[in-house]
Amino acid sequence: MIRKEQSAVEYFRKKIFYVMLLIVHKKKVAKPVLKGKGKKKKLQPKKFTIDTSHPVEDSIMVVTDFEKFLHDRIKVNGKTNNLGNSVTIERNKSKITVTADCRFCKRYLKYLTKKYLKKHNLRDWLRVVANGKDSYELRYFQINNEDEDEEEENE
Repeated sequence: MIRKEQSAVEYFRKKIFYVMLLIVHKKKVAKPVLKGKGKKKKLQPKKFTIDTSHPVEDSIMVVTDFEKFLHDRIKVNGKTNNLGNSVTIERNKSKITVTADCRFCKRYLKYLTKKYLKKHNLRDWLRVVANGKDSYELRYFQINNEDEDEEEENE
């Protein structure tokens, strides 16, 4: 019986030893992570442009209306009409420039542009194409194939 009691005591000692090792090991691993947590990087201002020259020249679209739409719809920290100094929208002839000091992605701008086109029934004729790392352009869909088919049928 003494052997059984000793083995049980040894068993529990080993268990406690392993648990203490795990606790100590976790604390050692967690310390370096906490050191770097206090530093926050300041976000660089991002500048995105949307070129609307083609539809504006054909007087299909009004740039001021699109600018107002963006101003009303852009969300900052989950709220609309919360632009403040963090997001600025500027218009130069037919180009709209959105500058953001906060977290802002290019894809969100494309989403809003598509939403505007859908609202004004322009989505069937225009598409939003990236022509650079930080810019979009509104282009017409290419319908050359249908025109060629019609010409072949007429001949």
